[in-house]
Amino acid sequence: MTHSPPPPPRPAPAYGPFAHLTTPTAALYRHIMRVFLQAKERYAVHLRPEDVHAALPFDVRPAEADAVARALDSLSQPEWGNLRADPDTARVTAVEDFYRKRYVYQLTQAGEAAEEALATYDDALGRRGSLQAVALHDIVTQLRALLVLAAEETPDPAKTHLALDGLASRFAALADNARAFMGSLQRTIDLHDVSEEAFLAYKDQLIQYLERFIQDLITLGGRIAQLILELEDRVDALLLTAAAREAADASPEAAQDAQREAYERWAARWDGLGAWFLSRNGRESQARLLRGRALGAIPQLLAVVRALNERRAGRSDRSADFRTLARWFAQAPDDDARHRLWRAAFGLYPARHLTVDADTLTARTARPEPAATPWAEAEPLRISPQLRRTGSYERRGKPRRVEDRTQARRRLAEIADKQAAETAAARARLTTDGTTDGTTRLSALGELDPLAFGLFLQLLGDALSTWRPGMTHTVATSNDGSMEIRLTALGDATTAEIRTPGGVFRGPDHLVRIVDLTQEAP
Repeated sequence: MTHSPPPPPRPAPAYGPFAHLTTPTAALYRHIMRVFLQAKERYAVHLRPEDVHAALPFDVRPAEADAVARALDSLSQPEWGNLRADPDTARVTAVEDFYRKRYVYQLTQAGEAAEEALATYDDALGRRGSLQAVALHDIVTQLRALLVLAAEETPDPAKTHLALDGLASRFAALADNARAFMGSLQRTIDLHDVSEEAFLAYKDQLIQYLERFIQDLITLGGRIAQLILELEDRVDALLLTAAAREAADASPEAAQDAQREAYERWAARWDGLGAWFLSRNGRESQARLLRGRALGAIPQLLAVVRALNERRAGRSDRSADFRTLARWFAQAPDDDARHRLWRAAFGLYPARHLTVDADTLTARTARPEPAATPWAEAEPLRISPQLRRTGSYERRGKPRRVEDRTQARRRLAEIADKQAAETAAARARLTTDGTTDGTTRLSALGELDPLAFGLFLQLLGDALSTWRPGMTHTVATSNDGSMEIRLTALGDATTAEIRTPGGVFRGPDHLVRIVDLTQEAP
C-alpha cells in the first residue's frame, strides 16, 4: 500500500493590497481603484495616468496629473500589488522616449479581490435590513412542500434538494435581515445615522411596519413551528437525500467524506431553523425574542418622539442644562466667578462641621494660615465638648429601633407563591391535552373561575386578533409565551356558553386546543 506525499503547504496570504487604506491619501487611492473597476466593466484593460486623472471625480481630482502618477506608482509597487505597471511603448517615437518613465496600468488579481472585499464590507456596514413577512410565507410554503415529499415512499432527489435549498436561502435571508434591521432600529432609537427631522417624518410608518410584522410573526410563527414538529420524525431521510445529491458532484479525492459533510451541513441548518421558531430546553426561540424586541422598540420610539417634542417645545432637559452651564463657565471672567458658579450649581460647599465665630475670624485675620499648611501643624480650633462627644450641638433622643421586616417579607413570599399556584392552576384548568385528540369545543370548557376565565379571555383575544376574513383556523401564543391556543371555526352555527361567577359568556362555538408551553417536554 503506497501513500501519496502530502500537498505542499500554501503560503500565508499577503494583505499588501489593503495597505493603502492606512495612508493619509487613502481617499485618493480608493477613487483610483474605482476608476480601474469601472474601466474593467467597459472591457478596458490598460489605463494611462492621464486617463485615470481625467476619470477621477472633480471634487477629488488633483490639480496636477503628477500626483495621480505617484499614486499609481505606489499602488503598483510589489509590497502592495494592487496594480501592474507595464512599459508604455505604443507612443515611443524617438530613442530618448525609451529612457522616459512611461507606463500603462491594469488591475491585478489581488487588487481586484481587495476591491470586492471592500465593496462587500461597505455594503454590510451600511445595510439597514428589513423584517420580511414575505419570507415567513415562503418558509411555510417550502415546509409544506417538504411535508408532501416526506409522505412519499421514495422522495425525488431533485425536488427534495431544491425545496431544502429554497427553504435554507429564505431562512438565511430572514435571519440576516432581521439581525441587520434590529441593529439599525437601535441606531435609529439612539438617533445615530439619522437626523431628528428624518426620524419624525417616518416614525409613524416605522411603528406601523413593526406592528404589521409582529402580527404576521404571531400568525405564521406558530404555523411554522407546527410544520417543523410534523417534519421532525421524517426530515432525516430528506436531509440524507439532499446530501447524496450534493455529494454526486464532489471531486474524486473528496468523494469519500462528501456525503457525510453535506449531511452535517443540512442537519445544522435544520437545527438552526428549529431553534428560530421552537422554544426548547429552557431556551426561548429566536422568533419569540425578536417579537419581544420589536414590541419593546415601539414604546422606545414613542419615548424618543416625546423627548424630541419636549425639546422643541422649549422644555429643559439635563443635557440642555449641562450645555448651558458649560457655556456660562466658558463666559465667566475669572476663576473666582467660576468657583462661585460651581458652588451655586452643584452645592458642593466646604465642610461645615466646625464652628467659625467672630473670635475665630479675628484670630485668623491676625495670624492667617497659608493654604499649604498641614493640618497637624496648623493652629488648633476650639471645639465644644458637646460637639466632640455627640457630633451635634443638639441633644438627641433615643434612636429609633430597627424595624424587623422578616414577617412582612415572609408574607409577600406567601402571596407570590399563592399567586403563582393560582396561575398554574388556571393554566392547568384550561389545557385541553387531556382530551382524545387534544381539542375540544368552547361549549365543553364548562364553568370557569374568575382567574381561569380572565386567562381564557386573554388567549381568545390573542387568537381573534390574528383572524382574517375567510380564515377557518388560527394559532396564537400568549404575550408571556406560556400558553398557545389553536382555534378552528365550526360550520354548524352552534353557540357556546361559558359560565362564570360573574355571568355567562356566549359566542359562536369553535374547536379549541390550549397547550401549556411551560409543561412541554424538551
